[in-house]
Amino acid sequence: MTVAVIALAAAGCGKSSSESKGSTDESGKYSGKGIGLAYDIGGKGDQSFNDAAFAGFQKAQTEFKIGGRDVEPQDGESDADKVQRLEQLAKTGYNPIIGVGFAYAPAVKEVAAKYPKITFGIIDDNTIQAKNVADMVFHEEQSSYLAGVAAAKATKKNHIGFIGGVDIPLIHKFEVGFDQGAKSVNPKIKIESQYLTQTPAEGGFSSPDKGKDAANGQIEAGADVVYQAAGLSGQGVIQAAAEHKVWAIGVDSDQYAQSALAKYKDSILGSALKNVGGAVYDLTKSVVEGKPLNGEVRGDLKSGGVGFADTNPKYKAMTDVVSAVDKAKEDIISGKITVNTE
Repeated sequence: MTVAVIALAAAGCGKSSSESKGSTDESGKYSGKGIGLAYDIGGKGDQSFNDAAFAGFQKAQTEFKIGGRDVEPQDGESDADKVQRLEQLAKTGYNPIIGVGFAYAPAVKEVAAKYPKITFGIIDDNTIQAKNVADMVFHEEQSSYLAGVAAAKATKKNHIGFIGGVDIPLIHKFEVGFDQGAKSVNPKIKIESQYLTQTPAEGGFSSPDKGKDAANGQIEAGADVVYQAAGLSGQGVIQAAAEHKVWAIGVDSDQYAQSALAKYKDSILGSALKNVGGAVYDLTKSVVEGKPLNGEVRGDLKSGGVGFADTNPKYKAMTDVVSAVDKAKEDIISGKITVNTE
């Protein structure tokens, strides 16, 4: 069972940005300098959310022969810092300019109003109503439901766990979908649940050590499958699962396929996918073609905007798990199953 998610290139950590000169496509419609991409907490190299955006950025640059600049966040930055970052991209001539993560909402709203001829995109926020803004959001609860089905079918102890990076409504959707999917298989299944921090500033999305500590606690309590929606912190969850020889379920990107996680990959059952890269690519394509997307653009199972990765051969060999996940996907797409969001 697959979803068309843009493959990630190996992305290194660090604060540097890449920049190249702008150009036009063959029809001559596009005259911007390229794509401006501003990362969320954790930055490039998280093997998850930000790296998925980077993959779409790279693919769009290559296919449309345009430039691009991607810029890293700073620890403890303010909304004013984000405004300054987006304004610098706008002044330089990048189009579209994309904020990776809901934290960019105030900055995108402010800067988009100042630059009405530039298309802005924001991932994971749908609150900005402007003609030159695309709100790129997803039905995370649907892919999380599939993760719950997989976890409940794969567990040998009828005991699983969920670890969220930050205790916010967006991450609640992951937990709610996961719980519903698991309980559809076994209504009496035991589910551990923990959020690493109350706010992003406390490091819930950027602290692998916090993720590892939480996963160790859940595994010691008896969970033998742990699903994480925690950005960079999720790497610690995966590491803990590998050390204890239990299953981890990845998020956003196909984490089994990430080079930085290669030594843990045999412990990654699958990943609840969110096609962030596809959203970046699609918005860029729309701008290059002169028909910029705007308003809410929401990815779901039917459109391939979310899904469940099946690249681990060990997962594919578990035919009862695979068939249960496939059936759940069909039922969600058909409308037979409605996944809760809260």
